[in-house]
Parts: sequence; C-alpha cells; structure tokens
Amino acid sequence: MDEQDLIESAQRFLKSQTTGDLRFDEHYRPLRYVIGPAGRIVAPVMTAMLQAQETVLFVPEVVDGAMELLVTLTEFEADGPDGALTDRWRIYHGEPEDVYWAFFDLDAVRFHDSVIDGEALVTPNPLAGDEARICREVNAEHREDLKRVCDVIFHAEVADPYLVGVDPLGFDVRRRFDVLRLDAPQPIPTADDVQRVLKELIDKATKPGESDS
Repeated sequence: MDEQDLIESAQRFLKSQTTGDLRFDEHYRPLRYVIGPAGRIVAPVMTAMLQAQETVLFVPEVVDGAMELLVTLTEFEADGPDGALTDRWRIYHGEPEDVYWAFFDLDAVRFHDSVIDGEALVTPNPLAGDEARICREVNAEHREDLKRVCDVIFHAEVADPYLVGVDPLGFDVRRRFDVLRLDAPQPIPTADDVQRVLKELIDKATKPGESDS
C-alpha cells in the first residue's frame, strides 16, 4: 500500500467511527467525537483531560489493533466563533455529560503497522457548504429509502435513521442509539456526486429480491 492509499484508508477508518477511549495520563474514559468541516476532531471534555501531560485516543476502543492517535487538546468556547461545532456534536450524540469543549489536534497516528503524520489526516470537507441542505432533503424525501439502504448494508433493521453528515468518503447516519457509516465506493468531491452515489445506493438496496444480497 502506497502512502496516499494508507492515508485514505486511515481517514476512512477514522470517519467510520464516532467513539473511542481517551487515555489522559494514567486515566481512561470513553469518548464520543465528531469531525468538523475543517477536518478537526471535536468532543466535550473534562478539565482533567485539558490539563493532562499526554493524551492518546484509541479508536474504536483500547484493543489490539486499535488506531492510536497522539493528540493535543485545545479548548474552545461553546458560545464563541466555533460554537456551531457543539451543535454538530449534539446532532450526532445528544446532550453531553461534560461542559468543556476541545479540538483534538493530531500529532501522530498509529494505524496497523504504520505511523502517519497526524496533519495528513486533517482535510477540510469540500461538501460542508452543501451538507445541511443534502441532509434536510434526504431526511424529508427519502427516509424510507435511507432505512432500506441501512437495513440491507448492515443486515439488520435500523430504527429511525437520519442522515446527519456527508463528506467525500461517505455518509453518517444516526439511529436510535449510535451512528452508522455508509462508505462511498469512491471519493465523491461535489454535491452533485453525493446525490448520485446516494441514489445508486438507494436504487441497489430497493431493487426487489436484493434484500439478502
């Protein structure tokens, strides 16, 4: 795997998850995160996390083979210029238990047997300007189709799915208790391509007789 393929694979994996375990000094705590339009990880945090000398995020949890992200936490104010990111987190996860907010800037990432410069994984979402509109349209007009796609891809009934995020590598779908990731087969750089790829997924999933494929 060449470097660019490794970076895309790591990005896909990081975007496919929204939870991890954060080690801050000698302590561990589960963490739920989102990735903002600029490509930065955002999450609510405790004061002790902000004060820790070393912070490592394990995705999806502390297990053999987990992605390990050496991160630097930078606090921001919920009522400041970045406050919209706290609303994004709530759309994905509900109400937070912690009252402080932070960016998780990536210093280095261990993925499989490779170490990647963290900045390589931080890329702006070129679809951010159209994301809210696309989500509104899909949720208003194609909820049942979205449910069918999720049921087929995940081989289980998905209750109350809502499209909450779109980026070139896929779609974030919130269901009752967590967030699912629908991968795009190929990177999709424009809003028109997003609509086309999602329609292809819907058409494939809603064809009669393909529910077990």
